[in-house]
Amino acid sequence: MLNTSYLHGLVGGLMIGTAAVTLLLGVGRIAGVSGLMARVFRLASDDTPWSIAATFVIGLPIGAAAIAAVRGPTESHYTGKIWLLIISGLLVGVGTRLSGGCTSGHGVCGLSRLSPRSVVATVAFIAAGAITVAVLNAGGI
Repeated sequence: MLNTSYLHGLVGGLMIGTAAVTLLLGVGRIAGVSGLMARVFRLASDDTPWSIAATFVIGLPIGAAAIAAVRGPTESHYTGKIWLLIISGLLVGVGTRLSGGCTSGHGVCGLSRLSPRSVVATVAFIAAGAITVAVLNAGGI
């Protein structure tokens, strides 16, 4: 388990919110990472300029690297099966395309705009996560 605190969560949430508001007010775009990533790799064709999508996506690891430079690296360990991790990642990608967005697009940006579609998607994300944790804790996989 990562060493976290409420303050870290608050600061992280403020940073995510600030990025979402900046993108929305600055260029009128939703900060949905899966949509921006799809735009960068030309898997989606919307009216978001490629340069804006690429700048946002490139900024994600740069921001993480900046935090790691200030706070030091974070240790994380995955002791499960690597094939399960790969399949899970692919399923998340398919799910974001089917639902028209990811947790950042629906959960952060959509809920703040009171989008009914985002409420349904976010409830589905949370339910799927809870079911997954229950299955894993029960030793199902």
